[in-house]
Amino acid sequence: MTDRPNVLWIMADQLRFDYLSCYGHPHLHTPHIDALAARGVRFTNAYVQSPVCGPSRMSAYTGRYVRSHGSTWNGMPLRVGEPTLGDHLRDAGARAVLVGKTHMVADAEGMAWLGIDPASEIGVRRSECGFEPFERDDGLHPDSPRQNWSAYDDYLVAHGFESQNPWEDFANSGIDADGELMSAWLLKNSRLAANVPEEHSETAYMTDRAMAFMEEAAEDGRPWMCHLSYIKPHWPYIVPAPYHDMYDERHIIDPVRSDAERDTDHPLMAAYLDARVCRSFARDHVRSHVIPAYMGLIKQLDDNLGRLFAWMDDKGLSENTIIAFTSDHGDYMGDHWMGDKDFYHEMAVKVPLIIADPRPEANGTRGDVSDALVEMIDLAPTFMAAAGAEAKSHIIEGRDLTPVLHGRDGFSRRYVISEHDYQWSDMARALDVPQEDAHTKMIFDGRWKYVRCEGFPPILFDLESDPQELVDLGRSEDDAHIRVRARMEDALLTWGMQHHTRITATSGVLARQKKAAETGILIGFWDEEEYEAATGIAFADLTPHGKGN
Repeated sequence: MTDRPNVLWIMADQLRFDYLSCYGHPHLHTPHIDALAARGVRFTNAYVQSPVCGPSRMSAYTGRYVRSHGSTWNGMPLRVGEPTLGDHLRDAGARAVLVGKTHMVADAEGMAWLGIDPASEIGVRRSECGFEPFERDDGLHPDSPRQNWSAYDDYLVAHGFESQNPWEDFANSGIDADGELMSAWLLKNSRLAANVPEEHSETAYMTDRAMAFMEEAAEDGRPWMCHLSYIKPHWPYIVPAPYHDMYDERHIIDPVRSDAERDTDHPLMAAYLDARVCRSFARDHVRSHVIPAYMGLIKQLDDNLGRLFAWMDDKGLSENTIIAFTSDHGDYMGDHWMGDKDFYHEMAVKVPLIIADPRPEANGTRGDVSDALVEMIDLAPTFMAAAGAEAKSHIIEGRDLTPVLHGRDGFSRRYVISEHDYQWSDMARALDVPQEDAHTKMIFDGRWKYVRCEGFPPILFDLESDPQELVDLGRSEDDAHIRVRARMEDALLTWGMQHHTRITATSGVLARQKKAAETGILIGFWDEEEYEAATGIAFADLTPHGKGN
């Protein structure tokens, strides 16, 4: 044990919080993740800053809200000057290394404007959210060319799985009863076994690559943070044998939804429900086909994490490594008649978060469950504190979770915020909403969840009386609900008015401004006597001539 532990930050993609046994799933048993919770703190109210991969991750990697970093949707570049967790850790002498997915898009125009070569050390870091890329893997679309950032395609070819697109043809396709190759991009093929042995699957490969990094890091000697970012259980929903048929219809939980939701007259929600992915997952036969594969992917992930944790124990790494496990957002899976993510019900915007801190200060909280309101942006300052990095409160908007991990006072939050830009979507086209208005914001205080829908009525849920979020009170004429909506709207306005772009306002800059205002700015003084009484400084000592001319 040292006073600067390493950090292993594990992030699954599109993993629902309630699809783990330690969060209450009755059929999907995840003993290795459960064991991590037993030696750490499990958070039950952790929320992402956007229910979409890209902006959620950019918030996690910067410790800043979406409105602050500006990367509002997938494919929106993170501006070249935006400070990241990797930058802050490097300033403290620690490595920040990526193994897996970021969904980062580089600000190529910004780098060109500043004359930064994308292939240079600075250019690579700016292109990878500040991380040192040990192995990046963001996945593909069916017709994409070979990846130019990951070695996984080359790995598959080297092991005999050769094609123009190995990621698609092997890791994300299956073979049907007639011997035909079937793509998992079609949901009907989700129950096939992936066309690759489990030990060569993407989840297993990235686990191996994390081990390879830790082996290398042991020789380097510097403290490190490894971001092990799995691409699954994100779609395409397909998993190798034996996980493909571990679960079936008997293990599927009934959907959370009501007829009133389906018959909504809220224009934006009606447009959501009419989007292709929601129409698809609203069908029971789609749910029954996809959910067993989704569960298999999570079971495979848990088994690989068990393999990783055992390896770390054997290498003596567990005793000096903080392990954090979370997800970038959830997945509707037909709940509320919806599919994919993109809105703010619990199964989309709330995520699992488990942090196991090996330091003695955390001995009293092992196995604790915290219901504190937590945001994904809180991870950055928590990891920075562990590495001994400067807090940088003028940049970081998250809050250090160390007090919770060590069982002491010092962490609190009144509400959590999440944001979504839907200008790209079926909803914006159906409603003819211009880009500048196609956004929503959620604020949740632990009971009331309020969604501001620009140009449309708000949405309000009372999770105390309606924990399944089936009744929208956004247009209720009840006086109590009117007051709640006004209070939540005011809280959003207060949050929006806070400083969020003043990232150059270091403590030194602010001190100089204060000193200048107190002693160097002479506007408003009538004479020498008034100046000296206000500042305690002799006017003759301040000016070259000692006179007011």
